[in-house]
Amino acid sequence: MRLTGRVAIVTGAGSGQGRAVAEAFAREGAAVTVAELNSASAEETAARIHAAGGQARAIATDVADAAAVERMVARTADAFGALHILYNNAAMDRPDIAIPDNVVELPADDWDRVMAVNLRGVFLCCKFAVPHMIAAGGGAIVNIASVLGEVGSPNFAAYCASKHGVIGLTKELALDYAPHRIRVNAICPGSIDTPRLRRYFDRYGGGPEHLRAVVARVPLGRLGTVDDVAKAAVFLVSDEASYVSGHALAVDGGLAAMR
Repeated sequence: MRLTGRVAIVTGAGSGQGRAVAEAFAREGAAVTVAELNSASAEETAARIHAAGGQARAIATDVADAAAVERMVARTADAFGALHILYNNAAMDRPDIAIPDNVVELPADDWDRVMAVNLRGVFLCCKFAVPHMIAAGGGAIVNIASVLGEVGSPNFAAYCASKHGVIGLTKELALDYAPHRIRVNAICPGSIDTPRLRRYFDRYGGGPEHLRAVVARVPLGRLGTVDDVAKAAVFLVSDEASYVSGHALAVDGGLAAMR
């Protein structure tokens, strides 16, 4: 129970990696706000946590909307008495935007949509959460970036740019708020086996055959799982990582080592 007595917000927690992390935090003793654009998905995650004996509340939230984020953070602090952990997982991923995604062919509105969720959303959640963490005497923030936050890839212009921005913002936040005992890190997942990933390959990526080719390039020889990400997340927000800040942790089966 490494997170007993702590209060966490997990954005984009209605499914996939976000749900796995919210459930992992709750198993470790944290009270969790499930912040998710889709209210039904948020309620489902909260119900799963309650059924397992944990504490959770669901709050429908658009992380690109400043007023909505401010309300969500305030409601969390009011309900649970404090805020110690922020996990910025909400993102607009490849299946949600136009393909190909290069600067000539990508519609400007799609660029703005990606930046609004993937980067502005992280900024807004940190903006409103940090004062509560300072009041609590410290905390931990984890921002979800990507292996494509550290390298480029053809036709991933908006996504790469947004995730590079997340890593840069992570480092800046770590420096600004270290005096307040707030640690800030990022996780850079590789190919994680989620419905969203498989939807992308079915729609754009050549289907199961191409997915098998992607797996073959991973040094560890498999897709990642949501539990792989959740275990890294628990470590980074726990006292076990008390001297880790400003770091971008690759959870990618060794892909970053090949770059």
